[in-house]
Amino acid sequence: MKNASITRRAFVKNAAIAAAAVPLAASLARGADARAARPAKAASISPDVKTIRWLDGSAPAINVGATFGTPWPMGAAAKDTDFALRDTSGKSIPAQTWTTAWWPDGSIKWTATAVPAGIKIGNDLDLAPGKPAAPAKPVSVKDSGDSVEVDTGVMRCVIAKSGDVLVQKITRNDSKNKPVLVNGRLVALSSSAPDLDGSAGTQTTTAFQSKIIAVTVEQNGPVRAVVRIEGVHARCALMKNEKTGNGDTPLQESSVHSSLSISHSSLGGEAAATWLPFTVRLYFYADGECVRMMHSFVFDGNAEKDFIRGLGVRFEVPMADAPYDRHVRYVGEGRGLWAEAVMGLTGLRRDPDQRGSNAIKSAQLAGLACPPLSTFNKQVSDRIQYIPEWGDSTLTQLSANGFAIRKRTKAGHAWVDVDQGTRASGTGYIGGAKGGGVVFGLRDFWQRHPVQLDVRNAHTDAAEVTVWMYSPEAPAMDLRFYHDGMGMDTFKKQYDGGLIITYEDYEPGYGDAHGIARSSELFLWAVAATPSRDTIADMAALVRNPAHLVCPPARIHAAKVFGDVWGLPDTSTPVKAALEKRLDWQIDYYKKQIDQRHWYGFWNYGDVMHSYDRDRHVWKYDVGGYAWDNSELSPDLWLWTYYMRTGRADVFRLAEAMTRHTGEVDTYHAGQFAGLGTRHNVQHWGCSAKQVRISTAAYRRIYYYLTADERVGDIMRELLDVDKKLNDIDPARKLENATPLGAYDSRVSFGTDWANLAVAWLTEWERGGDMKYRDKLLRGMRDWGKMPLGFFTSDRYGYKIADGSLEPLTVRGRPGNSTATIGVSHLDSVFGAVETFAELIQLTEGQPEYEGFKKVWLHFCTLYNAPKDEKKAALGADVRGGSLAQAHSRLTAYAAKMTGDKKLAARAWSEFFRNDAADHGDSSGTRHLLETKRIEGPTVLNPVDEAAWVSTNDASQWGLAAMQCLALVGDSIP
Repeated sequence: MKNASITRRAFVKNAAIAAAAVPLAASLARGADARAARPAKAASISPDVKTIRWLDGSAPAINVGATFGTPWPMGAAAKDTDFALRDTSGKSIPAQTWTTAWWPDGSIKWTATAVPAGIKIGNDLDLAPGKPAAPAKPVSVKDSGDSVEVDTGVMRCVIAKSGDVLVQKITRNDSKNKPVLVNGRLVALSSSAPDLDGSAGTQTTTAFQSKIIAVTVEQNGPVRAVVRIEGVHARCALMKNEKTGNGDTPLQESSVHSSLSISHSSLGGEAAATWLPFTVRLYFYADGECVRMMHSFVFDGNAEKDFIRGLGVRFEVPMADAPYDRHVRYVGEGRGLWAEAVMGLTGLRRDPDQRGSNAIKSAQLAGLACPPLSTFNKQVSDRIQYIPEWGDSTLTQLSANGFAIRKRTKAGHAWVDVDQGTRASGTGYIGGAKGGGVVFGLRDFWQRHPVQLDVRNAHTDAAEVTVWMYSPEAPAMDLRFYHDGMGMDTFKKQYDGGLIITYEDYEPGYGDAHGIARSSELFLWAVAATPSRDTIADMAALVRNPAHLVCPPARIHAAKVFGDVWGLPDTSTPVKAALEKRLDWQIDYYKKQIDQRHWYGFWNYGDVMHSYDRDRHVWKYDVGGYAWDNSELSPDLWLWTYYMRTGRADVFRLAEAMTRHTGEVDTYHAGQFAGLGTRHNVQHWGCSAKQVRISTAAYRRIYYYLTADERVGDIMRELLDVDKKLNDIDPARKLENATPLGAYDSRVSFGTDWANLAVAWLTEWERGGDMKYRDKLLRGMRDWGKMPLGFFTSDRYGYKIADGSLEPLTVRGRPGNSTATIGVSHLDSVFGAVETFAELIQLTEGQPEYEGFKKVWLHFCTLYNAPKDEKKAALGADVRGGSLAQAHSRLTAYAAKMTGDKKLAARAWSEFFRNDAADHGDSSGTRHLLETKRIEGPTVLNPVDEAAWVSTNDASQWGLAAMQCLALVGDSIP
């Protein structure tokens, strides 16, 4: 997509008038020739912050290709700039670069760059304007009408455009057109009831298979190609399974998953004909033998009736090697490997090798082709038909700390236990020593339990592989709400009952999982021969932690792309060093808590708990609104901001997992709540507070720009019209004295609602999308600037969907001569508003139409934590509310920075330090030490390291306040 250049002043000025903005919006979005000329004054990039490096510090052992984001200061790169990537010697590295965001002046704000697979790429790379080098083997895409073929130069992948098979075949270019993978498709199982708890009963299990609806080529090379496949899971088989007390089930039989060849209408039963819509993206890199797959699905069933029993990706691998040259691999923990042949030649009563030789056994153990059968010991070669062929094997990981491997000869015969371990890597292989095969891997394998890897029929002409993202050997997925309502059938009971006693905001019908989603990342290598043990261990390491190229923190900070409210670590004084130490300590504490408390599982991984139970020495996993955090008070922003300033790989992955989770599971993608997120609860979808403050793009966009991840880009676009939901699911519906709606479409708060609409619109604007969202954003900014008391004017504001206009529903304080107190919410500023408003002010700086917005925001920042008398003098009434004073110290710091007021700067630090102990809930006022206490023995189930004063609200807001105060008023620190 090309974007033209206009002057920043003219752009924003024209945007102030909706009618005049329409042609401008069209030109900005479509790249009209009229967008010319006058780029902003170029900002320089210091050479010492330009280098691009590998996230983990060194290049991965195996390069499968990579994509990374690069920020550019306003005016530094014109809209049509080409970019070249060079290493430290000045040698060009093949690269494909595209723009993912533009500044208002039309210059480039963010680019994404892809580098090819199969070449060595070190650290200290430089991306700069120039002609990009072409890859030796460019990736190409050919649309043949009924299929799409992608050729990486090493392999060809044929993707169907209709039917049940997604990937028809993958063929290596050196294999004489012999495919190594065929019939790649999705499979799912549903159960008519949850597990029977050991009692007698009947469950109906229904099998489903992918059905393609649409295929889109999103990128077509030369370095990177992306194909998006959209569809649903269609019913393909029906079977009844009598569940017994010991949980025996025939679900492992391949015959359970028959092909989609039977009429849906003839199947009967309760299961829907189609459900579980999916989006699969396939990623290809030049010179690559690996396909990266991003699989996303939405649960669109009835949680009371529909229970997912299995969810997987299935394909077949043609087998032509002799049984003793066919190999199965499963990688355990770390570099541990279970590696066996379909027909084992070791341990036999008669040695296959001739006396004095070990060539046959050594070759098989190494995965190499054995010498010809004619060279075997005749006692073995004459009886080779009596050696069992182990055609089926399975690795199941049903919990975070335990996996098991078993195998059998074929269906209809007993399983043999092989071994067990703790945390499998999620990587396996099936193939021949000479004919090649497929290495397959599922990321976050044990973290996202229950999961499973199956190989079936490896003794036949075609082995079948299923990578189960949800294992059919686990209990059926039960997404029903966890209690019966306990009589809370009125708003009063819900507000005065559950909310008061367990902090749970309950409402019948609102704890519904319909519309939540989950994405899984898979890797498929088409290999020419069985990989060595070390090579497959290296592949597994990449599956566990995919390699990322990243810009250094100084580069991101210098570009000022996220509002310029954070800075780099600073230990120049003892006080600053102490703050940096605690910032580090908090991250390390949460890393340890995630593992010790086992915050893992298919729906759970990536989230953390909200509050701690000092008495039980556990986080409040079962107490209403104190359980899963669901982005409450912005832990996502805390982690991403900390990553941007430190570049720590472990923090990147913590934040990445949270972004995946909160954007998928805690946010609705279909149904009545689509576009909204769910407040903290025992279940991720349990709370009746469905709000845009949780689904906000503010928690996604950093990751999107750092990685160019298309799935996250999709999720942010799902939020663009969520303003249409704000009256249907009104956040104020349970408040007895809520201001009437009047003639408006909905009533909104400035922070938890509008700020999070604004950040989605801002992101769409800078991505070059539909400019109607820019117009709504800018209209809102102008309207906020006209409020008589700014953001103190009203408790709620009347909002109109068509143009984004806002008016106060009530006017409080001096302008209305009111004697009533002014209520202020402590939540409005702590869900991304601070960061979003800083960006909006930066982008419109110097434009008269938006000076009002800047003025009222600085007014709010100055007064929120101000002394009571100062507030009353400014507003004409007393102000009630105003908690989270330490968190809001960063608002004071922002006002101090923007005005140059040293007194405000001093006040910000006073607020930050004065409220530290109080925010930990310690009535004694004692400052808490950065220490943990070991709790073990019969007091707890497992030994844990406890800091009972920590809560996620406090950790998130303390972290953001510390980082922003250091950046904004660090020179005034006491």
